[in-house]
Amino acid sequence: MIVNLTNAGWQIIYQQAHALLAAQLAWHWEPFGPADRWVSILAAIAQHDDEQPTWDGHYGLTPAGAPADFSLQEFSLEQARGVMKAARFQGRWRCLLTSLHLSTLYEPLRGQNPATDAFLDEQRASQQAWRRQLKVSKPEAQRAYDLMHWCDRLSLILCRQELPEMSRALEIYTGADGQRYDVRRPAPDGPLTVTPWPFKAQQFTLSVEASLLAQLQFKDDTELAAALREAPIETLNWEVAKL
Repeated sequence: MIVNLTNAGWQIIYQQAHALLAAQLAWHWEPFGPADRWVSILAAIAQHDDEQPTWDGHYGLTPAGAPADFSLQEFSLEQARGVMKAARFQGRWRCLLTSLHLSTLYEPLRGQNPATDAFLDEQRASQQAWRRQLKVSKPEAQRAYDLMHWCDRLSLILCRQELPEMSRALEIYTGADGQRYDVRRPAPDGPLTVTPWPFKAQQFTLSVEASLLAQLQFKDDTELAAALREAPIETLNWEVAKL
């Protein structure tokens, strides 16, 4: 979950919803490569946060009983393996992109746990095999993954309310080609803009759903899950425009 504190309690955005927002961003890019691979890029982005661990007690809570933001939770090897297992049903290209994403996220954990190291080694070997089988060069795969990472990052910036005030720019991502992209909101109630502008359209709208909780603390996952099922839902919208 992405958890934001509000004046009335908590705003909760599921990670799967954040991933769908990332896919909306990718949809507005100019497609590149074969059509089937472009669709697989969109699928990899939309599903990169699936297979979340089952709440089995207090997984969704902080020690104080508040809803736990995903950044406070430990790496789940079960979830990582689940995402890779699901990707295999959609082909090697999607597997490659998903695997590159997991390597990017979790290589910093190397050396802390033998099981994690084995998983990371498996990803490296699989990536090499998939590139060879698909006849895809490393730069081609990196270009596709850079888009995935870019969209993931901007979606998180929006969902976590990280846009700076006073029209200040925030870096989204700098890809392997060295191109840096920034996002900013020139006016408090105006559209966002990205520099340099990477999208097909001159203006478009993004949206994601969020659940609103007034209760601040919960005794266990069951109580939190019940509250989320009954929580009112709001749709967050952002206008994005070339300025």
